[in-house]
Amino acid sequence: MNNSLLKDELRLVDTSSLVDKVEATIVELLKNQKLKVGDSIPKEMELAETIGVSRTVIREALTRLKIMGLIESKKKKGAVITSPDLFGIIGKSMNPYILDEETLKQMFELRLVLEVGMADLIFQRITKKDIEELKQIVSHEPPATQHHLFNIDHEIAFHGKLYEITGNEALKKFQRMLLPIFDYVHHSGLLKKPASIKKFVSHNGLIDVIEHGSPEMFRNAMRNHLENHFARLFEQ
Repeated sequence: MNNSLLKDELRLVDTSSLVDKVEATIVELLKNQKLKVGDSIPKEMELAETIGVSRTVIREALTRLKIMGLIESKKKKGAVITSPDLFGIIGKSMNPYILDEETLKQMFELRLVLEVGMADLIFQRITKKDIEELKQIVSHEPPATQHHLFNIDHEIAFHGKLYEITGNEALKKFQRMLLPIFDYVHHSGLLKKPASIKKFVSHNGLIDVIEHGSPEMFRNAMRNHLENHFARLFEQ
């Protein structure tokens, strides 16, 4: 490689590194100024003078922040702080085919923890209508479901309703993103122990606990419902 090409490549690396630093500096600056959603951020020239870089670098850093949804351009106000679509940003990376094995396993673990941990929200917010809808969902499952480990259609319908009952929009969005990863990991061979087929707390059993039990009983029942998954995850 000749010296000219090498210098060009080095310049690209240096510029990228500088923009990375400036992007982080701008975010820190906005935090220190305690700006809220809707507040205008300093102009490009002011940022360039404050940080000590060219407007070109500032512009590129701001473009990144716009792509991330942290700022947007408004007529007569310039760039303003926005509330980013966190799940939209994360969702773009939630493709099981492009995530490494360790990340996939951690996403698998995360969904298990969420399912066990949402008991209190469910018991605080569930209605009789919700219980009837859960029973209707389960009525379409074959009797053998309680003996089998995982069926993606049954899981989406039943667990999706549980997430809906929590009333937590963040949980509902996260569940929609995690289900494809959960299914992929289950079938991919990434887990250490093969799936075992044995009886565990079924969806019907979970409904019974919701109707007649307590949040603590539900946590234990959900933990049992997912037992085979945990066993595969932690088997040495």
